[in-house]
Amino acid sequence: MKTDRLILVLGDQLNRDSPALATCNREKDRVLMIESREESQRIWSHKARSGLFLAAMRHHCTWLRAQGFKVEYVRIDEPRAESFDSGLRSALRNDTVTQLLMTEAGEFGVQQQIASVCESMGVECQRLADKHFICSNATFSDWRRERKSLVMEHFYRHMRKRHDILMEGGQPAGGSWNFDRRNRKPFGRQGPGMLPTMPAFDPDQITRSALNDVLLHFPDNPGSLTSFAWPVKREQALQLLDDFVAQRLPAFGPFQDAMWTGEPFLHHSALSAALNLKLLHPREVIDAALAAAADGAAPLQSVEGFVR
Repeated sequence: MKTDRLILVLGDQLNRDSPALATCNREKDRVLMIESREESQRIWSHKARSGLFLAAMRHHCTWLRAQGFKVEYVRIDEPRAESFDSGLRSALRNDTVTQLLMTEAGEFGVQQQIASVCESMGVECQRLADKHFICSNATFSDWRRERKSLVMEHFYRHMRKRHDILMEGGQPAGGSWNFDRRNRKPFGRQGPGMLPTMPAFDPDQITRSALNDVLLHFPDNPGSLTSFAWPVKREQALQLLDDFVAQRLPAFGPFQDAMWTGEPFLHHSALSAALNLKLLHPREVIDAALAAAADGAAPLQSVEGFVR
C-alpha cells in the first residue's frame, strides 16, 4: 500500500478527536500504530500495564478501521516490533512516504527519537500541538516566565480562574481555594464500612488476545493478569466515570488520603489510566464532577479535592 503521508498515533494518544486524525485524508493517508516489545522490557513493566496498552491500542485500531481509516498496525509478535524505532523505520522504508504527521508526543525523548528517525530517512516530521490538556506548553511557559519559583497551589489557582472552575464572582466557591482541613479524615477502627463496587470490564476477544501476548512475550515481568478488568475502550471509560461520580465522589473528599488494608480503590476514581491513554478528556471529567456539585449530588469539599 503506497501513500505520501503517514499519520502516527502513539499508544497513549487514543483520543478519537486527535488533531492528527482530524487532518487525515481517509482516501490517501494511512494511520500508523506500533506495538513495541522494548516498551515493556526497557522499563520493567507490570503485566497489567503492558496488557492495558496493547488492548486499548488494538481496540482503537478496530474503531479507526470501522470509521474508514486505513491503518498499518505493527503487532508485538512481528520481527519489526522489536523496538519502536525498528517499527517506525520499517513503515517508512517500505513506502513512498514523504511526510509523517503526528500529535506531539507527551515525552520529550520520544519526540526526539521520532524526529531523528525521520531526519535520517529523509521524511518530513510535522508535529501538531496536543489539545488534550487543559493547559498547553505555551500557556504554561507564559505563566512560569513571570515567577521566581514554581508552586503547585499558585498554578492551581491560576487555572481555576482561567477556566472559571469552581469560581463565584471572581472568588473561589465556598470561600476557600481548598478544603484540605476537612479532607483528611481517617476511617477509624471500624474501617471504611460498605464500599461501592468498582465496575469491572470482562476482557473480550481483542483484550484476551492482548493479554495472551503479554504472557507469551513477557513471562518474567512482574504482576498477574488473572483479575484484569480495566477499561480499554472509550465507552468503558465513560461508564467508569459515570459510576465514580454517582457512587464514590460524594465520600472522596473526606477520605481521599485514607488507606485500608486489602482495599485498593476505596472512594477513588481509578480513572488515571483512561486519562493517560486519552480515552477521556480531563475537562469532561472535571465537568462531570462540577455537575454533581451543582445538582447537590456531591459536597463541594469532595468535588474541589477531586478537581485539584
